[in-house]
Amino acid sequence: MRPIPLPSLAQHLREFSAEPEAWLVLARNLIPVIGIYAFGWSAAVAVFSYWFDGFAGLAAILAALTPRAARETYGKTAGPFTTFLFGCFTWAILVAFLGLPYWIVLIPLHDLLLGQELRTQLMTSHSLWVSMAIIVGTHFWKAFHAGYDTLPEKDLKQRVRWDLYLFVLRAIAMFVMAVHGLAFVLVPLMALLLTYFELWPARVLGAVFGDPTRLHEDNPDPPPKRKRWR
Repeated sequence: MRPIPLPSLAQHLREFSAEPEAWLVLARNLIPVIGIYAFGWSAAVAVFSYWFDGFAGLAAILAALTPRAARETYGKTAGPFTTFLFGCFTWAILVAFLGLPYWIVLIPLHDLLLGQELRTQLMTSHSLWVSMAIIVGTHFWKAFHAGYDTLPEKDLKQRVRWDLYLFVLRAIAMFVMAVHGLAFVLVPLMALLLTYFELWPARVLGAVFGDPTRLHEDNPDPPPKRKRWR
């Protein structure tokens, strides 16, 4: 599908100023920025939280989809335990494959996400582990209550692709920022990006994938058939 151009900056500003909840969304996403520049919070931990939040969300959606996929694929020929094992294996493969953008972003952000400062924080900070547990629990609770298991196939494709594409685009955006030398301002940029993703998700998907209401279609714009000349 052809990408849908984004509206003008003026229109975005008008819509943002007219929506009171938009200010709350921006304020919530700016908390890490204020913490780093005003209170000396660790930039490595902030960047890691962005990375881990997106990866956990992606893994949670795939975990919510796996039981249905395992039942439809192996449920008629295998027992419950075997189906469970196949489901776990399928989930691991999907996380490794669809999570590839999150693995790749570790390369340009190696110093931040795999540096000594973050390792020290992970080894000594109990509050960081509690925060990570809350992030994982929140994403898995949301994913398993999204109704993936009961949606019709068409609605399932639309919902899953909508959610997964947004998480994948988050990782790609982090990678683009890092490789273009913007790692030193990655946290402010991610705060603005996540605010945009939350306020205008359809525009994000439309700008990359085309009409966001047609994500369920495998081939929405097939090439025109050639005329046969007699």
